[in-house]
Amino acid sequence: MTAPRIAILGLHLEANSFAPPTVREDFLRQCWEEGERITELARIPSHLPSEVPGFYGAMDAKGPWVPVPLVMIAAPPGGPIVQDVFLDFLDRVRRRLAAALPVDAVYIASHGASSATGDEDSDGTLVEMVRAMVGPAVPVVVTHDLHCNVSEKLVELSDALIAYRTNPHVDMRERAAEAADLIERLRGGLRTAKAFIRMPLMPPNVMQLTASGPYADLINLGQELCRPPILNVSVTGGFTYSDLPKCGLCITVTADGDAAAAREVARRIARAAWAGRERFLPKLTALGDAVAIAGAASRGERAPIILADCADNPGGGGRGNTTWILRALHEAKVGQGVVLGVFVDPALAKLSHSAGVGGIFRAGFASDESEFSKRFDADVVVERLSDGKGLGRRGIAEGRVFDLGPCAVLRLMGSGLRVVVGSLRRQLAEPVMLEMHGIDIAAQRVVIVKSRGHFRAGFDEFFTPERIFEVDVPGYNSPVLSSFTWKRLPRPVYPIDPDAGWTDNA
Repeated sequence: MTAPRIAILGLHLEANSFAPPTVREDFLRQCWEEGERITELARIPSHLPSEVPGFYGAMDAKGPWVPVPLVMIAAPPGGPIVQDVFLDFLDRVRRRLAAALPVDAVYIASHGASSATGDEDSDGTLVEMVRAMVGPAVPVVVTHDLHCNVSEKLVELSDALIAYRTNPHVDMRERAAEAADLIERLRGGLRTAKAFIRMPLMPPNVMQLTASGPYADLINLGQELCRPPILNVSVTGGFTYSDLPKCGLCITVTADGDAAAAREVARRIARAAWAGRERFLPKLTALGDAVAIAGAASRGERAPIILADCADNPGGGGRGNTTWILRALHEAKVGQGVVLGVFVDPALAKLSHSAGVGGIFRAGFASDESEFSKRFDADVVVERLSDGKGLGRRGIAEGRVFDLGPCAVLRLMGSGLRVVVGSLRRQLAEPVMLEMHGIDIAAQRVVIVKSRGHFRAGFDEFFTPERIFEVDVPGYNSPVLSSFTWKRLPRPVYPIDPDAGWTDNA
């Protein structure tokens, strides 16, 4: 039997409409790979999205196959892609796929929440182009982050959509392996039937955890119902900050030819989601309360804690440079055993490297002010410098190469609080990002993370859930959805519109 030729491509971006546009340099600094270079990187620790090595590993285990790598790009969450960059990406995929045809299947590993300045459904556009080129008979399977915004076009034109089932995300390789299995079955004659429901429900980002809670219950219900003829159930919480008509919690069910069974499963999950909608309201800690809790932890009066600056998460489009928590703790002189990371400020990192270890200067945190990032000045001592390059050991970054850019550890004089300053926008989800700078996490009393929730899978060896406090401060991805001015979001939608309604008319 001839070894199957499988095309591989993907676009990873979580587009936050409130953040500055994503430019080519953002992709080049994280991941822009083409052709056979993708295959080389997929079989070693690299910066590729984890689905890619996961897919290669699953296919390798099945026997001979021919990878046909096209283009794989990824950037930190930010604003919509500049349209010219998106069109260039499409053109590169088109040319490489045209040169490779015929192929036996296509695997698209994308985040699923991208948009471009001239295309609200860039993920759907990509699938549409691929389908037009390979024809209706060639299997096209897509994997997405569970924070994706799913369009009807994407569901219709792909044979299956497979979304992550864990948040923090630690099952990317498993979902890629599931895609490989499904492609094998599709090549053997399987034909899928799908059901799709979009709910007028926008779960705030901090309420989309899968260890426990309302979203976990929906994920678990989907898996209970995922039995023949059902092939896959994907309950995607969505990425509200994209501010698009396709936002909202979605249920996508794929079945082995049985559309009625797929519809019934989707309806059962939708009814459960709507019945439990009030459970999605976030419970945040006010900044003043967070300072008091941190003060008690710093003095040893309570167990060590994490303060999560989830509104300034670079993993959701935040700039990683708001100063609300930093300023409040410093002014309250809460700094003993306290570390904050990663504060993204390339100018400050450069200045720190110029000053050298032991250098003392007046630091301007967030000197490039924006809507949410207000400048904060403090005298600091440079304690450590690094190039910011590392290899993840836990959680979403396990086994992946990462780069924070030139980094510095600064100690604020007067409070003793330490800040890890980086140059590239990366969320603090990986313990190595602190450990590589000589910080013993187990010895810290308070760790402030610029992250929404992925830190939970990296720092769970140090902090149990009851010692994590999500702080209510401003930022590009605040969980307080009513604080934003929405332009394209479908309305009414819960919880922004408490009186939003939904009826199961199927």
